[in-house]
Amino acid sequence: MKENKKEIIISSDHAGYRLKEFLKVKLQKDGFKVVDLGTYNMKAIDYPDVVIKGAEGISSGKYSRGIFICGSGIGIAIAANRYKKVRAAVIWNKKTAIFSRRHNDTNVIVFAGRMIRFNRAYKLFKIWWDTDFEDEERHVRRVNKLGKIGK
Repeated sequence: MKENKKEIIISSDHAGYRLKEFLKVKLQKDGFKVVDLGTYNMKAIDYPDVVIKGAEGISSGKYSRGIFICGSGIGIAIAANRYKKVRAAVIWNKKTAIFSRRHNDTNVIVFAGRMIRFNRAYKLFKIWWDTDFEDEERHVRRVNKLGKIGK
């Protein structure tokens, strides 16, 4: 089911700050309303601390989709996935972008700020954003089971 409003939250730690700022500009030029939940500079910060607002917002239904970034993408994805209704995936290529949406209905795309080229991250975001959840019974059943795990 395609979302009508082009709104996205974005959050990063210090290692993802430069990519976050790059993506914000590209997304705004592409017509997205971008809600920046921090961090707002390169000062070192623990990645779990920058996930809280965004993950709680998605978990509560305040926000529908987000972008989270840390150095490797791994830590911030682990932290995000501790929240009920958050389905975050680290994306590296076109296939992971497509299948994370088609089969897992991910609502958070995660990038490794120190390991991915900025333009590539933007292209993968667009693929992810434009890919619909394949709401076949098997995928719905699995995603519903995920919703019963976590906070």
